[in-house]
Amino acid sequence: MKVFTKIVDLQNALFDERKAGHSVGLVPTMGALHQGHASLVRCSVKDNDVTVVSVFLNPTQFNDKDDLTRYPRTLEADSRLVEECGADYVLAPSVEEMYPTPDRRQFEYPPVSTVMEGAHRPGHFNGVCQVVSRLFYIVRPDRAYFGEKDWQQIAVVKAMVRHLQLGVQIVECPVVREADGLAMSSRNTLLAPEERAIAPAIYKTLKESIAFAANHTPAETHDYVVSTINAVEGLQVEYFSIVDGNTLQDVAQWSDSPYVVGCITVYCGKTPIRLIDHVKYQAPNS
Repeated sequence: MKVFTKIVDLQNALFDERKAGHSVGLVPTMGALHQGHASLVRCSVKDNDVTVVSVFLNPTQFNDKDDLTRYPRTLEADSRLVEECGADYVLAPSVEEMYPTPDRRQFEYPPVSTVMEGAHRPGHFNGVCQVVSRLFYIVRPDRAYFGEKDWQQIAVVKAMVRHLQLGVQIVECPVVREADGLAMSSRNTLLAPEERAIAPAIYKTLKESIAFAANHTPAETHDYVVSTINAVEGLQVEYFSIVDGNTLQDVAQWSDSPYVVGCITVYCGKTPIRLIDHVKYQAPNS
């Protein structure tokens, strides 16, 4: 496996790969990789002749500078992990390499980009679209792999691909969880032991809410989830939205959509650390 810090060096290597007729998969990451990322890499390796993993902590998608400062940086360990998974290339550019000039492009895809994370983190999805579109132009992948934990991000990226007519297939991969149910996240490493101990209550409550929802409205289910999680000392729900899985618009009744997902963001601990998760209440194939 080769690690590139210069974009042109990766592009030269990929030119030869495409000349040989090889398909290319891309796994975009911000580093601090875990087994959730590893599952994306393994999917790409299975589907494509060549797999590229980007490791780039993108400053334009952070609206909180402290959050950016705290984000873990572990390139050496990241490279070992993706090599073990069978990746061929890592792109780990500097900020100056990725943004030689300021990126002033504006991306807005209402309603999927303006609700939930879009409402609580102004500018976040614009930054996501800036960096993901750049990666797509650099790598020109046939397929790109994203984890379902970032449910809304997938919807926004799909909207961007349609808008820019990029011709990239977006592949969604299931959430990978710890043994106690906590969704794997790079932010989990920032949790103090006592915070890590209470964090699994998030998914535990979401799972329990599936049975609760069978005899209650979406509004009642929403209140149950929020009150149950907030009752755990050290946890505070920022938002919980029960939405159509495609449009991300709120549902008033379960019959409003065949595809209903609950998306949540919870602050954990005194720092606090921001954790996201989701649960599927109804799916098209259920």
